[in-house]
Amino acid sequence: MLGTMQDWPLLVWKLIDHAATFHGDREVVSLTCEGVRHRSDWRTVRGRARQVAEALRHMGIVPGDRVATLAWNTYRHVESWYGISGMGGVAHTINPRLFDDQIVYIANHAEDRVLFFDLTFVKLVERLAPRFTTIEHYVLLTDRAHMPADTTLDIICYEDFIAGESADAPWTELDEKAPAGLCYTSGTTGNPKGVQYSHRSNVLHAMAASMTDTFGMGARTTVLPIAPMYHANAWSMPYTAAACGAKLVLNGPNFDAPTLQELIVSEDVDLALAVPTVWLSMLQHLEANGGNLGKLERTAIGGSAVPRSMIESFDRLHGVRVLQLWGMTEMSPLGTVGSPSPHVHAMTYDEQLDYRIKQGRGIFGVEMKIVGDDGAELVRDGKAFGRLLVRGPWIVESYFKGDGGQVLDADGWFDTGDVATLCPLGYMQIVDRSKDVIKSGGEWISSIDLENAAVGAPGVAEAAVIGIHHPKWDERPLLLVRQKDGATVTKDTVLAYLDGKIAKWWTPDEVLVVDELPHTATGKLLKTELRERYKDYRFPGA
Repeated sequence: MLGTMQDWPLLVWKLIDHAATFHGDREVVSLTCEGVRHRSDWRTVRGRARQVAEALRHMGIVPGDRVATLAWNTYRHVESWYGISGMGGVAHTINPRLFDDQIVYIANHAEDRVLFFDLTFVKLVERLAPRFTTIEHYVLLTDRAHMPADTTLDIICYEDFIAGESADAPWTELDEKAPAGLCYTSGTTGNPKGVQYSHRSNVLHAMAASMTDTFGMGARTTVLPIAPMYHANAWSMPYTAAACGAKLVLNGPNFDAPTLQELIVSEDVDLALAVPTVWLSMLQHLEANGGNLGKLERTAIGGSAVPRSMIESFDRLHGVRVLQLWGMTEMSPLGTVGSPSPHVHAMTYDEQLDYRIKQGRGIFGVEMKIVGDDGAELVRDGKAFGRLLVRGPWIVESYFKGDGGQVLDADGWFDTGDVATLCPLGYMQIVDRSKDVIKSGGEWISSIDLENAAVGAPGVAEAAVIGIHHPKWDERPLLLVRQKDGATVTKDTVLAYLDGKIAKWWTPDEVLVVDELPHTATGKLLKTELRERYKDYRFPGA
């Protein structure tokens, strides 16, 4: 026997139909690659997305075909994104910060047929086009006035592409489990692997993202996703904002602190989302130049662990609450969000911070557990730590084209590659990546905790910790720090700051001040490169 309710497939285009119907005049504001601020609304974006869908049909694109985007967060990217999936195509967002070889590999592996791209990337696409094996058409996301005159590519102007199509063109009816999007992992080791999101998974994820204990979004929210759409769908914001009718503000190619500050203030942004490096730059900018963050109430920070000092700075200096979150490309990406539980909310400020530096509580739709090396589940006491496993309706079942083979265990759990603890109040804390944790004298040292402690030291802009071979202790931590402009940082000043803030035996055996630290294309510290760079390093006297 079945229930007697209507069967309403969860399709991505229903999100933007809802936004256009019930929140049609709610703004979508973009800083564009042409250098202007563009104002649109959900009704207009929906109509133009339907034009994109129809234009793709006339081009010969059929459901299941991959259509790539190489673009920043702008209104045209959102339009094309909805239009691609709305006609049954798969919107494949490519990270432009990857190496050339990785971009070529990803586009060819996905068998993309069309590439939508921004003005910023004309030279990049010209350089790579001869190596693309399946792309048939190149659509430049601009108007006729800004089309380049001297290009080697046969480029279609986006505005010309959609001009003759109807804003009432129909969407394509699909099974809700049909693919809607494709995003590749950053590929810090080996080739990147594709994660293919379904319409159902994206809609469920968007609904969960809007809940009170997630991002608490509604029609009165003005959200700025600084996290790009090629980073796991901008953490669902173009979907979630449509689902709840929020005003959507897009920063385009601009990631510098002065521009972001002005955008936040002038557009009355109350929720913004970005990786820690963006907010670190913002705090430094505000410290040096003054100013404020307008009506910003909350910032959601993910991608890597948030230092305690950053949470305190936002609280005390700017009245902005940090929501730490954790997830992965393989998780669409949300897994946990650091909204306070009732018990934590009742604590003193300092007690709350002990929980706010954790990665947060699991949201509905995500199950998680930690297991030991034998695969047995470990106790959730906040002390035991093990491999973090997850499962749920927006978590990867297999990689695109079966790359990597079977990725789930017999009970359907996905191994995240993180080492974590789970506490009785439901908070999860990442101890380390399984490959980054440091084993010293039979005990474990969390490189993440050490890095977050070191970032609070005076003059330190960024910190990285890796394990270095030690003849007695197996491994010992090497701390690498990048200092703020105009600051002077030494080993002694850093170690003096760390004294009393970490266990004595966690104290780094050496502190090196470096000019730069390498990052992945998603802004995370590139530990693989650091380990290679310092593979022959030996501690003084060891």
